[in-house]
Amino acid sequence: MSLTFSYRHLYYFWVVAKEGGMARAAARLGMAVQTVSTQVRELERELGCALLKPAGRGVALTEAGTLALRQAEQIFQLGDDLRAAVRDAAARPEVRLVVGLSDGMDKLIVRTLLQPVLQEPNLRLLCHEDRFDDLLGDLALHRLDLVLADRPAPQNPNLKLYSHTLGASALAWY
Repeated sequence: MSLTFSYRHLYYFWVVAKEGGMARAAARLGMAVQTVSTQVRELERELGCALLKPAGRGVALTEAGTLALRQAEQIFQLGDDLRAAVRDAAARPEVRLVVGLSDGMDKLIVRTLLQPVLQEPNLRLLCHEDRFDDLLGDLALHRLDLVLADRPAPQNPNLKLYSHTLGASALAWY
């Protein structure tokens, strides 16, 4: 995309094409006819071809103008969709949970442990698998919210860590 391209010019062209004339478009936009005409001519200059041609007391689309109008429709529809999507995203607060998984943890057990959390609406769950010691370092630096591991955290007076047993199994693999 060229940095000189102006979506404002495209918008003025779109209004002119929808209204069928410069005067009606200028009235809708609350602008002078000459201003709207200049903006459309600037768009034509940027694109390198005529988009409108005189037709009675109004204007008609050239072949290039018809194509430009179709593209403009899609662009402005995407703009409306963007506005709605951002508004919806802002209205729904996102819950973010970052979990560290010790590389020794069985993934089926992890899924079972996290199953109640997965029911949370608007949850963004991020799981990172790494060595146990590296995960504890990330937890201490607040990069993780919790760590699931197959052993308790070692005692360290410099770190405020809590270990809780979530389950036990008599079966072990060696």
